[in-house]
Amino acid sequence: MSSQHPEPGPGQALRAAGSTATEALPPRTGAERSTAAAGEVVGVTSRRTPVLLAVLTLVGLVLFGLNAPDRTVGFRVSEAGDLFRVPDLEVGGVVWGWLTVVVLAALTALAVLRARAGRQLPRWAALVFGLFFVSGFLVWVVGSSRTPDVSLSGLLAGSVALAIPLIFGSLGGLLCERSGVINIAIEGQLLFGAFSAAVAGSLSGSAWVGLLAAVLGAGLVSLVLAVFSITYRVNQVIVGVVLNVLVSGLTGFLFATVLESNASVFNSPPRLPRFAVPVLSEIPLVGPIVFDQSVIGYLMYVVVALVWFALYRTRWGLRTRAVGEHPKAADTLGVRVNALRFRNVLLGGMIAGLGGAFYTLVSVSAFTRDMTSGAGYIALAALIFGRWNPIGALLASLLFGFASNLQSILSFLGTPVPSQFLAMLPYVITILAVAGLVGVSRGPAAIGTPYTKE
Repeated sequence: MSSQHPEPGPGQALRAAGSTATEALPPRTGAERSTAAAGEVVGVTSRRTPVLLAVLTLVGLVLFGLNAPDRTVGFRVSEAGDLFRVPDLEVGGVVWGWLTVVVLAALTALAVLRARAGRQLPRWAALVFGLFFVSGFLVWVVGSSRTPDVSLSGLLAGSVALAIPLIFGSLGGLLCERSGVINIAIEGQLLFGAFSAAVAGSLSGSAWVGLLAAVLGAGLVSLVLAVFSITYRVNQVIVGVVLNVLVSGLTGFLFATVLESNASVFNSPPRLPRFAVPVLSEIPLVGPIVFDQSVIGYLMYVVVALVWFALYRTRWGLRTRAVGEHPKAADTLGVRVNALRFRNVLLGGMIAGLGGAFYTLVSVSAFTRDMTSGAGYIALAALIFGRWNPIGALLASLLFGFASNLQSILSFLGTPVPSQFLAMLPYVITILAVAGLVGVSRGPAAIGTPYTKE
C-alpha cells in the first residue's frame, strides 16, 4: 500500500514560500543569531556604532557641556483652552547639558565594549542615546535663543503635520519594494498628486474630488513605473529617476503656462475639513496630535494600521513578502508574481497620492512649482531607516518631520545657529540615518530584479 501525501493548501504553500525565501538568505554569524534572538540588533555594524556614537558624544561635549546656556529653559506642555493644566517643564541649561554628556559617554563606552565582544548595541541603548542627544540639542539651542521658552505641544503637533506626506510616501514605497520593485518615483507621485488635487479641486469646487484626483494622478505615475519596470523590465532606478524629472518638468510647465495666469480657475482648491474630537482634542500634548487633525491626518493613522495588518496578518501580505524575497519559489507555488507586483505598485502610488493631496488641500491650498521639495527622497530614506516595516517607516517619518519643524521654530526664536545649518538639518539626519544608523539594514532579497517566468 503506497502512502500518498495530500497537496498543501494555499496557506501552507505560501508559508513554504516564506520558508524558502528565508533559507535563501545569507547565513548569519553566531553573534548575529544571538543578538537577533534577543531583539538587540539596531541595524548598525558593531564597528560603525562606537565611532558614530563617539563623534556625537564629542559634539555633545562641545555644544551641550562646554557651551551650555547658563539659564533656565522652559517647555510649555499646556496651552490656553486645554482640558486641564500640566506644569511647564523647566530645566537648567548647564545641569541638563552635562547630564546629557555623561549619559552619551556611558552609552558610547557600552557600544565599545559590545563591539569588542562581537555584539551589537541593544535597541534600548540606541533609543536612550537618541532621546538624550535630541533633548540636549533642544535645551542648548532654545536656551541660546532670545526667548528661552518653546511650546512642546506646538513643536510635536507641527512635526506630525509635516510628517504626514512622508508617511504616505514611505508606505507607498513600502508596498512596491516589499514585492520586489524599487520605487525611486515617490517624489513624482507626491508632486503629481498635489498637482492633480489642486486642479481637480479648483475646477470642481470640491476638496473631496481633489482628494480622489490626487489618488488617481499618483496612480497614473505608478502605472508608468509598473509598465516599464515590470512589463518591459527596464532598470527600475532609472525609470524612477526619469519619472521624477518628467513630473517636475510637466507640472512646472503647466504651472507657468496655465495655473499661474488663471489661478482663480485652476489653482484655488478648497481645503479639506478639519475635525476636532470633543474633549479628547483638549487633552494637553496628546489632543492636538491625535484628536485634532484634518481628514488626511486621520487617514494616515488608518492607513498605517491597515498596511501593517495586511502585510503581516493576511494571505496577500504573505504572498507579497514571499514575492519580494524569493519570486521563483512563490511562482512555483502558484503565485502570479508579476501580476501581484503590478497591483502593489499601483496601490502604493495611490497611497502616496494621499500624501500629495496634503500639500494643496490641507497645507497651503494652492500648487506651486516643485512644492514637495524633495520630500519623496526623504520618504524613501524613512522607508529604509524603518527597515521596510510600516511602524518603522512611521517613526522614521516622524523623526524627519520633527527635524523640519524644529528648523522653522528655531529660526523664529532667533537662535545663534546659522539659518543655513537649520535648513540642512532634515537632510543631515537623512544622511546619518541611511549611511550610519542602518548600515546593515537588509531590504527584500529580490528587490530591483525583474522576474521572468521560465
